[in-house]
Amino acid sequence: MSETARDSQLYRTTPSLAEFYDYVVPYRTRQDVTFFVEMAQDAGGSVLEIGCGTGRVLIPTARAGVPITGLDVAEPMLNVCRTRLTNEAADVQARVTLVQYDMRDFDLGQQFSLVTTPFRSFQHAITVDDQLSTLAAARRHLVEGGRLILDLFNPSLSYLVDEKRLGEFGEEPEFTMPDGRRVLRRARILSRDLSQQVQDVEMLYDVIHPDGRRERITESFLMRYLFRFEAEHLLVRSGFVVEAVYADYDRSAYGTKYPGELIFVARKA
Repeated sequence: MSETARDSQLYRTTPSLAEFYDYVVPYRTRQDVTFFVEMAQDAGGSVLEIGCGTGRVLIPTARAGVPITGLDVAEPMLNVCRTRLTNEAADVQARVTLVQYDMRDFDLGQQFSLVTTPFRSFQHAITVDDQLSTLAAARRHLVEGGRLILDLFNPSLSYLVDEKRLGEFGEEPEFTMPDGRRVLRRARILSRDLSQQVQDVEMLYDVIHPDGRRERITESFLMRYLFRFEAEHLLVRSGFVVEAVYADYDRSAYGTKYPGELIFVARKA
């Protein structure tokens, strides 16, 4: 698929890969959920989560008593989230609204106290125009003084130039699906454009079925990485005031860990 065509789609996924998502071990053990739930509670109002996926952050937020709208472009991910919600209490379900939109251009007809972009969802905006459109849409949906959390991959220079990552890499443990399928996930960088700060990423899922049949499923997408001051300039240009930059979900100051995370808390100016 051409870069233009894939860029126009942002990140989409297939039903089979969406069902794997919540079983991937690094996703199950990510330390970001508590951070986002606490920020949502502190916001004192409703929350919009851009890139809500299967509800990994959204559902714990709703359990904590916060009304939350989850936006995602990928219908298979939203379907998994809907299924997960059926197992929640009625009051949790009542706090959740799910919508399918492109994050670069949407109008929900309401404003929120907090807008979040957990787990790199913003980095599927490949061009500067995409980034500015996404930030403009987020800003329109914030009340005056509302906040945006931008959660980014902090670029590790050694990672970006490591030739070994052009082959398969990863040390994730195997996981087992409820139907008995065993899945081992690895990754590789198909190509990297250092001048445009874009990586063409492929996730590889090797599946062993209960009857012994083997299958490989692949998922490809583009990711744009941003450096600290580049992202800060984008936020200011889009009408935000940066209040904090964190290196981790424990709110460590940026620069205290490397590479750590790149987490912005910005207020609507």
